[in-house]
Amino acid sequence: METAILTGLGLAAPAGLNAYIPLLALALADRATSRVTLGAPYDALSSNVGIAILVILLTIEVTVDKIPGVDHLNDIVQSFIRPAAGAIAALAATGGVAAIHPAIMVLLGLVLAGSVNVAKVTTRPAVTLGTAGVFNPLVSIAEDAVAIIASTVAIFLPILVILVLPCFAISSILLMRRVRTLRTRGTYP
Repeated sequence: METAILTGLGLAAPAGLNAYIPLLALALADRATSRVTLGAPYDALSSNVGIAILVILLTIEVTVDKIPGVDHLNDIVQSFIRPAAGAIAALAATGGVAAIHPAIMVLLGLVLAGSVNVAKVTTRPAVTLGTAGVFNPLVSIAEDAVAIIASTVAIFLPILVILVLPCFAISSILLMRRVRTLRTRGTYP
């Protein structure tokens, strides 16, 4: 039971970086492993149509997030989608667990994905301004890699989520402080 909760929390946080990576990881794990069994209605994620939709949305997200300027517009739109994806991932992973109320998992998923998303949306413009957009694709690739690794850990080694979540928190705090320092110096709007 506790591992399902850790899996849910571990999938919610990277949804703040990319909404579709944790959902696709969850869907593929349901289809290919015995580690995850999605109950109704979440089993729709691992249906052929569900996986196809997630792959299409992920392809769009990964592409758009590499283009300076367009990535910021995408972040605004995704600011509504990422927290919802975190809540869905958290709830889907714990669907059959009676040890925690679903409303608590929804709230935790929203907060985890939402806070990571806020850090991303707040700090990415600093990358654009500081590097004239040159590093945007590299930062985006790093974010995608973190989301893939965190999602994989959440599914296959959920106990490590206890270490992964503080890493998300610490990196978010450090990034937000850096932006605040740049604003204080007047080098960031």
